[in-house]
Amino acid sequence: MSLRNVMLLAIVGVSLADQSSHSSFSLGGAPAVKHHSSSHHHAAPSYQPRPSYHPQPSYHPQPSYHPQPKYKHHEPAVPACAANTTKPWCLEDPEYPSYEIKHAAEYHYEKVLSLYADVADLSTELSVERPNTLEEETYLCPSDTAYVRPLRAQNTEGKWRVIINNIEVHYETLTQTTRIEECLTSGDACPLVPECYESKCLQKSVYHRFLVYDPYDQYFPFAIETFKLPASCACLLGAYTIDH
Repeated sequence: MSLRNVMLLAIVGVSLADQSSHSSFSLGGAPAVKHHSSSHHHAAPSYQPRPSYHPQPSYHPQPSYHPQPKYKHHEPAVPACAANTTKPWCLEDPEYPSYEIKHAAEYHYEKVLSLYADVADLSTELSVERPNTLEEETYLCPSDTAYVRPLRAQNTEGKWRVIINNIEVHYETLTQTTRIEECLTSGDACPLVPECYESKCLQKSVYHRFLVYDPYDQYFPFAIETFKLPASCACLLGAYTIDH
């Protein structure tokens, strides 16, 4: 091989050595010489920032809808105890809420006693009592008199209310007694008045104040309300002129 060709091969080998980090070449029959290029350039990898971590919001299922219960705000228009009577009060009541009244009265004990003292001071000792015999005295119109402890009654606004009666609170019994007198012949002529006079029996009433319980008042279920009850039976005389 000519010297020129040997030189061309050497140049080609050097060029190849620049393109590879490890290459070997030999001149003639000499052993191959390994060449390690120390000037080989490694390009720095381009910086790719890590994607910012955005945690997925935890799943909170929507609460199931539970409608609020509907509470009544008034007592029934006519309680069960008044279904078979025309009187605006009940002396017996199988639905009377004794336990609820007792529990609420013990919780609001001082306030309840304050209200109760206001109505308990009312006395019926001066009320007119019926005579024991007709010889002693008689009324112009017949009537029926009784002392009662109503459990429910219709107030002056026409609403039925639960009246506090026979309720034991801290060794004290809360009662409210009233006197009623009902005409037996209301609207009829007075039986003891001569027929020459125009007369008729007239039912008269008075206003009473009672301590009542309202089961739908969540803050203070007690109050004092006014009730109109029959109090006496009067004889009303019409105008009379004497003609000569």
